[in-house]
Amino acid sequence: MEERTAGTSSSGGSRTGRNLPAAIAVGLVLAGLVIGTVYTIKELFLLVVVGAVGVGVLELVKAFATREIKVPAVPVLAGLVAMQVGAYWGGAEWLLATFAVFAFVLLIWRMFSDGTAGYVRDASASVFTLFYPAMLSAFVALMLHPDDGNHRVLIFIAVTVASDIGGYAAGVLFGRHQLTVISPKKTWEGLAGSVVACTAVGAWLVMWLLGGQLWQGALIGALAALLATVGDLIESMIKRDLGIKDMGTILPGHGGLMDRLDSLVTTLVPVWLLMTLFF
Repeated sequence: MEERTAGTSSSGGSRTGRNLPAAIAVGLVLAGLVIGTVYTIKELFLLVVVGAVGVGVLELVKAFATREIKVPAVPVLAGLVAMQVGAYWGGAEWLLATFAVFAFVLLIWRMFSDGTAGYVRDASASVFTLFYPAMLSAFVALMLHPDDGNHRVLIFIAVTVASDIGGYAAGVLFGRHQLTVISPKKTWEGLAGSVVACTAVGAWLVMWLLGGQLWQGALIGALAALLATVGDLIESMIKRDLGIKDMGTILPGHGGLMDRLDSLVTTLVPVWLLMTLFF
């Protein structure tokens, strides 16, 4: 999330490097797709998740290949589907077991594909990809399964998006103090904006949709703001290490799907855990 410098360019994009009209349009389309599926047929929403994360996996595979790191897409994508199915219909135990099975599949796959040279490097990157984002994203299936799962998923997505919007707005308007050299345009003011936006959205939606307490929603929102920022920084570290700017170009104004999924996958598990404890 590039946030520090205010103003817009003549081409319609902001000086932060984002094409705001395109980003807003894509965001609205994605929001309509999420709401239209999660409140009609839950399984259809899972297909959307599998499709989005699948593209993210392919982006990671391509990014690793720029450094000659070989990650086999087929078994990772098969694991993604299996983990979503296992989590939704079998629960957390099936998710964990499926992850372990496909982690071994990847270790064996690499054993018979390219010899011994680079085995640890390739196998580590493969299991990493199976975990991030494939396994982490499967927690959305766990979140979706209860009767009120559609509300839970909407809250999770809303607070994470609020982090992006709140951080971007506060950073552009007030950003002066750099948060970290990992992502030079992130500011402490932007982080504060993320926390305020997430806390407000979380408190409101948890009370409205789940009948929870204000403090429960505020806690979920505040945690989401911090972890969404961590997710952005993890993605920045990966891209800096690989020497790339964006994971892809599929989303105008946003970059690749992994550039949007980064904060979602790191926020998902703790938010799922808090909702499970609270409700």
